[in-house]
Amino acid sequence: MLISNEKIKALVSDLDLVDKKQLESLYILAKEEKKSLAKLLVEKDVVEDAQLGQLIARAVGYDFIDLNKVEIDDEVLKIVPEVVARKQKIIAFGRDKDGIKLAMANPKNLEIISLLEKKTGQEIVPFYSTERIIRTALVKYQQEIQEEFSKVINENISQAKEGAKAEDIPVIKIVDSIINHGYENKASDIHIEPSDERTLVRFRIDGILHDIIKIPSEVHELLITRIKIMAKLRTDEHQAAQDGKISMKLESGEKIDVRVSIVPIVDGEKIVMRLLSEKSRQFSLETLGFSDVDLNKVKKVMKLPYGMILSTGPTGSGKTTTLYSIIKILNSREINVSTIEDPVEYDMDDVNQIQVNQKTELTFAKGLKSILRQDPDIIMVGEIRDEDTAGIAINAAMTGHLVLSTVHTNDAPTTLPRLLDMDIEPFLIASTVNIVIAQRLIRKICTQCVVSESLSRDELKKRLPLKDFDQHFSTDKKTIRIYHGKGCGVCSGTGYKGRVGIFEVMPVSETIKSLIMQRVDASVIRKQAREEGMKTMMEDGIEKIIAGMTTIEELLRATRE
Repeated sequence: MLISNEKIKALVSDLDLVDKKQLESLYILAKEEKKSLAKLLVEKDVVEDAQLGQLIARAVGYDFIDLNKVEIDDEVLKIVPEVVARKQKIIAFGRDKDGIKLAMANPKNLEIISLLEKKTGQEIVPFYSTERIIRTALVKYQQEIQEEFSKVINENISQAKEGAKAEDIPVIKIVDSIINHGYENKASDIHIEPSDERTLVRFRIDGILHDIIKIPSEVHELLITRIKIMAKLRTDEHQAAQDGKISMKLESGEKIDVRVSIVPIVDGEKIVMRLLSEKSRQFSLETLGFSDVDLNKVKKVMKLPYGMILSTGPTGSGKTTTLYSIIKILNSREINVSTIEDPVEYDMDDVNQIQVNQKTELTFAKGLKSILRQDPDIIMVGEIRDEDTAGIAINAAMTGHLVLSTVHTNDAPTTLPRLLDMDIEPFLIASTVNIVIAQRLIRKICTQCVVSESLSRDELKKRLPLKDFDQHFSTDKKTIRIYHGKGCGVCSGTGYKGRVGIFEVMPVSETIKSLIMQRVDASVIRKQAREEGMKTMMEDGIEKIIAGMTTIEELLRATRE
């Protein structure tokens, strides 16, 4: 172990990164199970891997390197053979006049440094990086996805034409490669779409679909059958939609859950696989994108013992992630947390999670009724879809429970009239809903290829046509500096890397409660909320444009209705 658990505890404690009680609990657990406290802190999503890596690097006297933010030249990478890199947990990532830059999980390993210096004839400059970051970066040794697939398919295409079975190794290798590469490229979804001439594999990365590879149509049925077997679905059913789940271990050693949806279309069966992995669970309220003002509003409401916290937005806007982040903060051994979800997206420690099941008639409403008989303190309802679920959730919030849920509306003020449409009495809404959080996800500019440009007010107004333009941009400024990514190897030429939320946080004040009682429409509630300091998603996005986090085009793409 590079650094002791006691030292890790002191480093994290000194910076007030985590709750002292939680830190002590994890420290005791690490001691009892003889585990690394650093590893536990990351696994439990208490501290981000890179953040902890910087602390450790400083403590041991080495520079820290986050390989996720570095473009590594192939020739530099090959200085260390892949077998050695995996075994020693090292990666060569740069070379200059000072020598070869080497990321190491243990930069004090003088033996491997000496061996590489003898082999290369150059000085080795060690950097510290975490095991997790190095393990993720090892994918850089693999061939390009198109080359790997082409090799596998070309070698075995004759078998496929001769009627090979889905259990044959070539098909297994293709499916495993698709999922592995999707995971390593941080795809949230994998689409496998058939047509007459070929099957197209696409990855959704940072919310945008990218074409990855075209596979001969002869292989499509084999892929379908293989995935159905893995997801425990019927292989003889081709005309009905099927849903299933795959749990598998990746080449990196990490476990991943894959949610599978298969639907029949004109050209065959289409598959969409949602990747739910440990890598995706690295989230906290601080890193989701809330401004300091909005974050304080959310944290203030979280401390209330009962009432409702509602998150709203379209599918894929990060609503569930926000609610999970809140639950992670609130969850402790002293309270009982239960959820009813469709589907359960991430397994959470010490949380009782129930999966909606239409076959057994376990709906949101019925599941919620059952949860209320389980002595809960905090309840999360995946989505309020109908009057029954809304009514039970509101009553639960009235009777001393903290209820978190999502609703499909376009913005925060519209959510309250939406509940009225579900025949919930105004006084019940006014007395239970504590806060509404509306959100969207936008792509962040890649920090490795970010460039800036100065635009005149007129030029900016053409690119960002807003009615209240002058309210967002000071009239005394003749030019405004904005940013974009020019594209590089780190971001695969897109100019974007990662995503962040834009938010509209609306606490339900006494005045807004009064408006709810009067059954006013959303525009009146919006006006009052703005007077009380609510920032719209557009305004939040503009602040992120000025701060160099995102682009005008990305904001317009995410906020269009």
